[in-house]
Amino acid sequence: MLPVQGSSGRKVRICGIRTSWNTVGDGEFFCPDCGGDRNYRRRTGRRRFTVLGVPLLARGVAGPVIECAACHAHFGTDILDHPTTIRFSAMLRDAVHTVALAVLAAGGMSSRTVRETAVHAVRAAGFEDCTEERLTDLVEALAADTGRFVVGPDLDPGPCGAALAIELHEALEPLAPHLAPAGRESIVLQGARIAVADGPYSPAEREVLSIVGGALLLCSDDTERLLLAASGTPS
Repeated sequence: MLPVQGSSGRKVRICGIRTSWNTVGDGEFFCPDCGGDRNYRRRTGRRRFTVLGVPLLARGVAGPVIECAACHAHFGTDILDHPTTIRFSAMLRDAVHTVALAVLAAGGMSSRTVRETAVHAVRAAGFEDCTEERLTDLVEALAADTGRFVVGPDLDPGPCGAALAIELHEALEPLAPHLAPAGRESIVLQGARIAVADGPYSPAEREVLSIVGGALLLCSDDTERLLLAASGTPS
């Protein structure tokens, strides 16, 4: 706005642009300014040219924007692509759980040491009531799941089966962009430590862990480095 000096010494705004906001939706999001989960308002606005505070001429639309209900900061709508803290924790927990199932399905079911290592990893990720029996039942159910894929003469479902390969991608790919490199590597390491709990990697376990690394946006060299580190082999 254009200010002028009034007779009382205060500045008086003669003209300017004012935006009138209208709320069109709400929800919960992660506010980067607050540093936590907050409620938000999705808002659109109309800009108007004002003289002495009186709106006279339309000057187009504003937004849509996401307004934090706590700090009132405005963000682009792409801020909603970032998961809330609660959602992020659930995604991370599901990722570790799915990786553990994939490693077990690749050949670790027969080893109690592998099963116990998998249970420990899944419990640490947030599934505190996880048991060997539950993991075993899930792996067996996935092995019997033939309705989610079609295997033709030129299609190889892989060592963990196409259904579980789909589960890996669905659990890991949405999470990967929101994890720092160290976080993505940590998930691979957890899977690798489960696999080597009973000795060297089998070819099937290596293939599964390669799928995990790729879904987490890690290059093959980085994945191999992590597998060597988990097994205690010098790189």
